[in-house]
Amino acid sequence: MVTELIENPKAPRVKRVAALARKKERGETGRFLVEGPQAVRELLTYRPALAEVVYATTGTEAWQLELDRLASDAGVEIERATPQVIQAMAETVQPQGVIAVARIPDATLADALAGAKLVAVMHEVRDPGNAGAVLRAADAAGADAVVFSGESIDPWHPKVVRSTTGSLFHLPVVTESSLEDVVAAAREAGLETIAADVRGDEITDVRAQLRGGIAWVFGNEARGLGEAERDVIGRSIRLPIYGAAESLNLATAASVLLYETAFSQRA
Repeated sequence: MVTELIENPKAPRVKRVAALARKKERGETGRFLVEGPQAVRELLTYRPALAEVVYATTGTEAWQLELDRLASDAGVEIERATPQVIQAMAETVQPQGVIAVARIPDATLADALAGAKLVAVMHEVRDPGNAGAVLRAADAAGADAVVFSGESIDPWHPKVVRSTTGSLFHLPVVTESSLEDVVAAAREAGLETIAADVRGDEITDVRAQLRGGIAWVFGNEARGLGEAERDVIGRSIRLPIYGAAESLNLATAASVLLYETAFSQRA
């Protein structure tokens, strides 16, 4: 259903949507923002049950017609708004004409890990771009779930949502405060937990050992994983540096390790 045009950027409902850029508001409402045609398309295609309402500008561009159809098929309300209203709702400086409000899924850690063979765990990862890039790589490598643990950034932060380019809606994503609980749950699900760490075994020596179910744990961008955290995880593996680079950034290292595991599991 399409409603009348929203024209007032200061309207209460506009302010309520904009407030979802804050973690406190997301926690209290159980809702988050999805900005841009690509992300909203993936939401409506893969997780339509999470979509609550779509706000979009008027027009006949291909993405507008497609989102109208997807929303209609999913029974999701579309509210038309001016570009000024969309700007007032958005967290980004240059929104692309559409924003959706979606419910945060209530999947548990046990549900996410059940039957999994490849899982990415981000522990104390703070940068939204890094978090989104790792999640996107996990999706591309065929991972079964992504877990955010410790004081990692909220996966429902608008910047994380945008940087995943829709991958957030392709696989279970859960948060858990305790790394110990994540490791215990992974092992209960039959997964080996492995830390991505420069002090570990070189992957070229252990590639054949990556065929079973594995939960990779990736640490903070600046400091990695501490000794106590590595002890909890139990095993560490590193990527070799063949050139003169000091190190690989988090997203690149995670991408390589996830794909190496996917290759081994499919061999």
